[in-house]
Amino acid sequence: MPKISVKQIKSPIGRNSSQRKILISLGLNKINRVKIHDDHPSILGMIDKIKHLLKVEKVNK
Repeated sequence: MPKISVKQIKSPIGRNSSQRKILISLGLNKINRVKIHDDHPSILGMIDKIKHLLKVEKVNK
């Protein structure tokens, strides 16, 4: 399955609680933290909700 790299580039301070919960569920809670996830529709849906806080790249392996 293809992989994507997700990096948090902005803080969740001042955002609503659902956006904070999505960050935590993706394994991100500090700026510049990077996680690798499968390119799965549920992950992409979470990323779409908080795309203004993230930087997303495809991983070539």
